[in-house]
Amino acid sequence: MKQKPTLSLGIALLPVLVLVLLLSVNVGIYGDDALSGSNQFILLLGGAVAALVGFRQNISYKEMLTQVAENLKSVTGAILILLFVGALAGTWLLSGIIPAMIYYGLQILHPTYFLAACIIICALISIATGSSWTTSATVGIALIGIGKAMGMPVGMIAGAVISGAYFGDKMSPLSDTTNLAPAMAGGELFAHIRYMSLTTVPTILVTLLVFLVIGFTQQPESVMQTESLLSAITARFNINPLLFLAPVIVVVMIAKKTPPLVALLIGTLLGVLFALFFQQPLLTLLANQDMSWSGTYKVVMDAITVSTTIETSNPLLNDLFQSGGMAGMLGTIWLIICAMVFGGIMDAIGALEAISAALLRWAKSTFQLFASTVASCLAINITASDQYLSIVVPGKMFDKAYKDRGLAPENLSRTLEDSGTVTSVLVPWNTCGAYQSGVLGVSVAEYFVYAIFNWLSPFTTLLFAAIGYKIKQLKS
Repeated sequence: MKQKPTLSLGIALLPVLVLVLLLSVNVGIYGDDALSGSNQFILLLGGAVAALVGFRQNISYKEMLTQVAENLKSVTGAILILLFVGALAGTWLLSGIIPAMIYYGLQILHPTYFLAACIIICALISIATGSSWTTSATVGIALIGIGKAMGMPVGMIAGAVISGAYFGDKMSPLSDTTNLAPAMAGGELFAHIRYMSLTTVPTILVTLLVFLVIGFTQQPESVMQTESLLSAITARFNINPLLFLAPVIVVVMIAKKTPPLVALLIGTLLGVLFALFFQQPLLTLLANQDMSWSGTYKVVMDAITVSTTIETSNPLLNDLFQSGGMAGMLGTIWLIICAMVFGGIMDAIGALEAISAALLRWAKSTFQLFASTVASCLAINITASDQYLSIVVPGKMFDKAYKDRGLAPENLSRTLEDSGTVTSVLVPWNTCGAYQSGVLGVSVAEYFVYAIFNWLSPFTTLLFAAIGYKIKQLKS
């Protein structure tokens, strides 16, 4: 490929500005449904605008397509991991592992420690499911009801629920944003999670401490029992502490730096074995009383590849007890592919290089580079109104700038999550803010101050950058 042309900053930013404008309009029209496909097409339109700029700079179609292919090649591992994440989620639901986490988590509740317990419960469930949205829409609603019965302000309860849910979402290998961030930064999933824990764990500990103090100032009026939730779980699943062996084994494998695909495959197979051993009645029910080998096989394979829905007597749990399997990850994979098309063309025409050069001219220090990344993520959350785009667009824009400064991709992926993923819920017109507000029945203004983990996370990552603590360098 011939040398890329030198673009002015204004021309280089033109495709980005058009992209952000189109995404803002699209999200405004489609709302929560924008991720079903329309945002992905907008990314392709952004790539088309970038291609027009490239044609004016005498960059050929073949050169741009070659760079797109290179970009797609770089995310092959991330796409495979996403597919295995979907498979793992399906078998862990079928085996009762996720329901067991919910069952034991709900029993932590105590009036004085209720708010802290909300964080812990939502964190556990969100780690297990990889979804802050599902956590809020199920157990989050139940916790809002319990807290209201205790006479606690709903904004306070919602803040605790959201803080815990987004902590789990960030730290879960099942989360699409947790997979998306390292994919955009060119990093590896479990390395990203380990590195992100350096800022995320202190932030959640501060959040827990604040809510513990708040809890001691509250005077609960009454306690709503959670027996209906617990009985609904035990009526459908065989809950046994031995189910925790599977996640423990996977966590140990991750800690031992086992390749992600290997760890996820073994976790999926353990889920299948535990389902066959612990949940025979459930398998028979899902197979429509077909107790043959083929009936069980179809139930297990559907959980891995397509979908699983397990109904209980409690409607709050029904939305939680469903998984899209590998097929459920295709939306995120589609988004990654379209983002790679946009990023590949931007790279081929020299736009990313021009933007990176401008950022590096301004960012005289590592802190300024981190600060500009945080500002970009916040700006896209406000303008484009979508947490995924706050990861995708800055991720592609800043990738080269971090590499040129000799910083490992984990720095970028962590900053994307610390400032993009978690702050989306603080913007009322963002899809996340609108969703959480509607589901929990609490306005963003009411829970904003109490969503401590969410607004504190960007400050934590900037603090680490300012003092130069644990800033990982590229290996020479």
